Amino acid sequence: MTDWPHSFFVVAQAQTGGLQGQLIALFPFVLIVGIFYLLVLMPMRKRQKKVATFQSGLKVGDKVITTGGLFGQVTRVSNDSVQLQVADKVRVEVARSAVGGYQGQDPVVEQQSGGL
Repeated sequence: MTDWPHSFFVVAQAQTGGLQGQLIALFPFVLIVGIFYLLVLMPMRKRQKKVATFQSGLKVGDKVITTGGLFGQVTRVSNDSVQLQVADKVRVEVARSAVGGYQGQDPVVEQQSGGL
């Protein structure tokens, strides 16, 4: 037979060692999540903030290009949409989120290639 106090001591040591082993095994997962945050989530948040600032700053008279490639001059701005004059007496209502940048300038955010 085994000695009861001795076996209890061995089990107690195994349990504390197991907790350290679990923490060590968890470290690579935490490291991967941290790297993912730094490489993917932070730049995405910065990009979204930049686009939101641009789109909230649109005003009448701005010459813009939409993400679909439509050139026009802003004639009216509302909460969700923008009215563009694309030709003489031709006005088009587009979503505010469809405006990609100012005419003649680089886009606010570069288009990402969706490589298929």
